[in-house]
Amino acid sequence: MSLIRIIVSAIYVVAQVLLVRPSLVEGRQTRNLLTGTLGHHHDTDLPRFAEEIQNVTVSVGRDALLACVVDNLRHYKVAWVRVDTQTILSIHQNVITQNPRISLTYNDHRSWYLHIKDVQEVDRGWYMCQVNTDPMKSRQGYVQVVVPPSIITKETSTDMVVREASNVTLTCKATGYPEPYVMWRREDGKNINYNGESVNVVDGEVLHIVKISRLHMGAYLCIASNGVPPSVSKRVSLRVQFPPMLSIPNQLEGAYIGQDVTLECHTEAYPNSINYWTTERGDMIVSGNSVSGDKYEAISTDSGYNKYMMLKIRNVGPKDFGSYKCVAQNSLGGTDGVIKLDGKSRNDNKKDNL
Repeated sequence: MSLIRIIVSAIYVVAQVLLVRPSLVEGRQTRNLLTGTLGHHHDTDLPRFAEEIQNVTVSVGRDALLACVVDNLRHYKVAWVRVDTQTILSIHQNVITQNPRISLTYNDHRSWYLHIKDVQEVDRGWYMCQVNTDPMKSRQGYVQVVVPPSIITKETSTDMVVREASNVTLTCKATGYPEPYVMWRREDGKNINYNGESVNVVDGEVLHIVKISRLHMGAYLCIASNGVPPSVSKRVSLRVQFPPMLSIPNQLEGAYIGQDVTLECHTEAYPNSINYWTTERGDMIVSGNSVSGDKYEAISTDSGYNKYMMLKIRNVGPKDFGSYKCVAQNSLGGTDGVIKLDGKSRNDNKKDNL
């Protein structure tokens, strides 16, 4: 046993003796006049607790207050004791503990208040209010210290870039009291394709995706909550790499001499691909350059990993008929698609308008 524990135990024993002594003296002085024997006061003469000590729930860092209300205290004394450690906190009007966060106030010799400032988790537990009657009377109250959730950064996944068809595991760890509930969801609110089902939320610390696809790409939120505000979240960006893929709505386009025509090509790729058009001879088409002039206008619109390509050919002439190729390339590979532009007569155009 350490020296400090011995000293604390000694103080506790002495204090208990001091607390009990008045009741013993009172007992000796109380004599039954009919029998001449020693006796005790009736219960109605002894101190009594006016109410139960209310349990307190407080967030860490806030202040807690326990109230002990005693009627008919007279010359008896009140003490506050930490039950689990048997530490004496106060004896009557004196604070005994060396904990600077604990203080005592009292009112009319009836209400005795134990104050705990800047409550910490170590303060969680039972507290006893004692009155030194013989036998001792006491009441207990519980201080519940709750802690808002906090995400453990070192044990939580960060932004990831993975190859399509691989397995991915996102992990999120959180602390708090009570133990936080952790869930995953997409930041954009879309459902998650998870274990063959489309779900909005995945419960638990781990989000494990088998054979990830480009549809899983996006930002995910790990959210931790335990009923103690505020809830917290961590954002994890998930990027899925795959080589370019290409689709062409119309592989055959027709135009008459002098008409403007637009060719369309859709691509998907991550990392973002380099997209361009070439002629049948393999020459790259650059919009508005000195060679092509205003003949061509190439437009590209991005939406995530999708890219929408258009090639507008103005004032189509006989030399413009033939094949055009849209090309997409990134670090993982490349792909291309061919669109054939055929000529049609004015009569064909009139038929189309009928």
